[in-house]
Amino acid sequence: MKAGQYFALTIGIIFVLIGVAGFIPDLVKPPIADPDAVNLSYIEGYGYLMGLFPINVLHNIVHLTVGLLGIFASLSLGSARLFSGVLALFYGLLTILGLFPPTQSMLGLVPLFGNDLWLHAGTAVIATYFGFLAKPDLLELREQGHDEQANPSS
Repeated sequence: MKAGQYFALTIGIIFVLIGVAGFIPDLVKPPIADPDAVNLSYIEGYGYLMGLFPINVLHNIVHLTVGLLGIFASLSLGSARLFSGVLALFYGLLTILGLFPPTQSMLGLVPLFGNDLWLHAGTAVIATYFGFLAKPDLLELREQGHDEQANPSS
């Protein structure tokens, strides 16, 4: 596995764990921000994961989906780089949406404010590196090509 694949796998596992944690009541504290004050209309499971990050059921489902996609994307370098690039764009957009009060709730469905801002921004920055900047050297690409030719089932 290459660094980009390790990134996709690691971020995938982390996001699956975060998604699962959001469904564990003991890890979700009562909401600090009133749903009406942050334009949040979908409040099922609304609270703060570990008392820090605003979440709801839809937010947890997004985390689980991103996590599973990362795990599957880690199977090849090309899919890991694609995953990282899309992740960078997606979380970059979520960061921007979270900066403005009218869009901090993603059309009233998912909370995107508070500590989520720096977490989304950090994810976008790291994913940008693995998706757009980190380039495998020619030797790594050649070795991957030889591995695929020697073992076509992988």
